[in-house]
Parts: sequence; structure tokens; C-alpha cells
Amino acid sequence: MRTVRAPAFAADCRAARERLAGTVRTTPIRTDHLTGIALKCENLQVTGSFKFRGAYSALSALGAQEVVVGSSGNHGIAVAWAAKQLGVATTVVMTESSSRHKQALIRGLGARVVPCPGGNDARGQRVREIAEATGAVSVSSFDHPLVVAGQASVGFEILAQLPGARTIVAPVGGGGLLAGIAVAAAASGRPVRVVGVEPAGADDTARSLALGRRVMIDPPVSICDGVLAQTPGEFTFPLVQRLVDEVVVVDDTEVIAAMRDLARQGMRIEPTGALALAGARRLPSSPGVVAVVSGGNVAPQEFGRLVGADPVQRTRNS
Repeated sequence: MRTVRAPAFAADCRAARERLAGTVRTTPIRTDHLTGIALKCENLQVTGSFKFRGAYSALSALGAQEVVVGSSGNHGIAVAWAAKQLGVATTVVMTESSSRHKQALIRGLGARVVPCPGGNDARGQRVREIAEATGAVSVSSFDHPLVVAGQASVGFEILAQLPGARTIVAPVGGGGLLAGIAVAAAASGRPVRVVGVEPAGADDTARSLALGRRVMIDPPVSICDGVLAQTPGEFTFPLVQRLVDEVVVVDDTEVIAAMRDLARQGMRIEPTGALALAGARRLPSSPGVVAVVSGGNVAPQEFGRLVGADPVQRTRNS
């Protein structure tokens, strides 16, 4: 266990938690029937993922009239929802390979979707171009302090709900959720390990930690569309370096196995949402392990393709 002093940023995270009170849901914790691992069910959050926490934290504090974001889906959905409540115009830039299901959800909330060729790096460049041309405020899905502060509320909630929590496992793409949880854990003063999980085809954080600096990888390939960053965040990576104990890399077959097991327990989870459980199963068995089920926004046909005949529906009908 690393001994670290909670950074000054922890005060901003606590302020975001207060700002979110009464707006975000305190999501429940369930138990994985096979392993006993606790599951923090952010698939039951507003907009179906943890991303609403960071989106509302940022938009409610910025007071912008127009924002532009890059997203694989869940951040865009969350920003579009928050923007609709706050009267903010929104443009969401998405790669051409992004989920059509998530694109439709974003458009349904009144946001403009701009398709973009290439990977997430090209998407980020397009966001910058739109911001410069229109004056819209860019709100990164992971590398904005107000977004990270909002995501920290996941960690604060886990520690309040589970006094016996000893290890918190979370997916990592650009690092916003993982960094926020790590700050909350450090601020608590409790002996809590924080572990990130990446798919093998998108292991930019693991590679960066091994080299001690941020590295850029080729456009990732994985079913976990929510964590396909090509490099860790400039703001988040130092926090991850200082406060995260370990990053585990899993393959897509392990993620699908976790999705299927969760489905048998009545939970329809997107691939990225099952990533932390897949990683937690890699860890030595110990009490007090919590895996963050980060989201459940998956098209029914995609879910069926990955898990086979829908175990969720079978469970409900039995």
C-alpha cells in the first residue's frame, strides 16, 4: 500500500460532491454471486453510467452557454442530458466507428452529433477546431478537473456505503474515473488499494506507467468502447501515478465472460461496464474488493451478439 498525502485537489472533489447532491443517484452495491466481489452499480446512474457525475459537475460550475465534447458515447449522453437541464447548447464529436445506438441517444436529447474519421486523437483535434470556430467551451470526457472532481463522488460513496472496502477496482481509459476514485480514497485516510483495469488492446495507461511518462498508442481495438483513449490524460496521469496501486490488463474474452455472468444475475451491462469485474477476478482473493460497474448503455443487438441468447430476459421470465 502506498502512503500518500491527499492532494489539495481533494477539496475540489468534496465541493463537487456537494454540488451533485440531490442530482446524481447514490447507486446501490450488489454482490457478484460467483466471487463475492461487491459491485458498485453505476449502470443505474442517471443516463446509465458514471459519466453523469462528471458532466453535471462541470456544466453546473462552468456556466457556459455552449459546450463541445468528444465522446465514444456515455460522456456525450451525460453531457447532453445535463445540458438539457441547464439550457446549454451541445455538440458531441464521435468517431465514425462509435455506437449507432449511443449516437441516437445523444441526438434524442437534443445535442448535435458530428462524426469524425480516425481515432480518439483525431476526435480531440476536431473538438478543438469546433471550439475555436464557435467559442464553445470544450469539456473533456476525462481530462478536465471539474469532470474528475465529479467522478470522485463514486469513491466517496463506496467508502461511505462499505466501511469494509479494502480494494476498489475501476476501468481506465483516459483516467478520469480512476483518478477521481484514487483521490477520494487517499483523502479518506483509510488503507484502501485502488486498481485500474484496461483491455489488452487499449493499454495506454499500463504502458505509460511502465515507462514513467505518457505514451501515445495506435488507435485501440477492443469491444470496450468506453476506454479507447490513445494516451492518458495530462491532468489525470500524474494523479494515477501517485495514487493508484496497480493497473491490470485483461483480454476481451474475460470481459465477455464477466458480461455473461452479470447477465445471468439480471444485469445487462456494456463491455466497458464489465471491465472492472473482469480485472477484479484476476486479483488474489481477499475480502473488501469492490468493482465499479461503470455503465449499461449497450444496444440490445450488440448485447445479444456478445453474450448469446439474452440471459437477462431469461432471468426475468423465469
